Amino acid sequence: MPISRRALLGLAVLAAGCSGSRDGWPELRLATGLAGGPYGQLGDRLAAELRRDGLGVRVLRTAASVQNLAMMADGRADAGFSLADSADDAVRVRHQPVSALARMYMNYVHLVVPKDTGIAEVTELAGRAVSIGAEGSGTAVTATRVLAAAGLRKPPGIVRLELDASIKALRDGTIEAFFWSGGVPTPALAALGDIRLLPLEPLVPVLRRGFGPVYEHASVPAGTYGATQPVPTVGTPSYLMCRSTLADDVAYTITETLFRARDRLQAPSAPGGRLDKRYAIGTGIVPLHPGAVRYYRSVYG
Repeated sequence: MPISRRALLGLAVLAAGCSGSRDGWPELRLATGLAGGPYGQLGDRLAAELRRDGLGVRVLRTAASVQNLAMMADGRADAGFSLADSADDAVRVRHQPVSALARMYMNYVHLVVPKDTGIAEVTELAGRAVSIGAEGSGTAVTATRVLAAAGLRKPPGIVRLELDASIKALRDGTIEAFFWSGGVPTPALAALGDIRLLPLEPLVPVLRRGFGPVYEHASVPAGTYGATQPVPTVGTPSYLMCRSTLADDVAYTITETLFRARDRLQAPSAPGGRLDKRYAIGTGIVPLHPGAVRYYRSVYG
């Protein structure tokens, strides 16, 4: 009796070592981010689409990029999201066994301060309390590098808070600035109305000299968060990653589903946010998984 494509896919996932099952089918463990955050929301939508294709999926809530990469490297997760600089570091420095499925969309580095503060540039954060993002997040990696590149005369007082906690701390006055890396506009920030962003774009050449082209020139458009002028900043893409040992058929199906369902996934409004296939293959030194390569070749020949 011929075996169905769904059965083959299920066997491939099982062979790849995915844990657990749903209705008798092995589950793909998808590491996303905080509930309500961009990776959390995008992960929930991607999981729903993968289930339509016969894959059981278990969504894992995490602090995002760095934690996701560690979980994929040691086999606790099969796929997940990461900022490009964190993924680059995982491959180039830590030699973790992870691969890319797609470059997805551009993230903008937000350095947020109260609207009425006298702080005008990043160098003025010397000695001040600053949240760099949650422990294990890609935002924390990027923020640490931005602050180092800025060459502050005195180290800031670093705290590590996720976005909602950073917003509360800024309102309470326990911090004077915080970093966030995400699409534009980020809904939680757009709802505030009493913030502004500090320009960071002059630091892009410094970051590129130290870490390569994972950092790009970007500009938050005028009108975003109430700004009357564009705010030049640092951009770094988001990748959909997987463990390198993931079965090729599974990696192919995830990549195929990503593009087939791109309108329903509602990726952030940003460069690459429409999940353009030519944009998606630009993952630098982070290798594309062979299953993803097979998908892109099926599209372009």
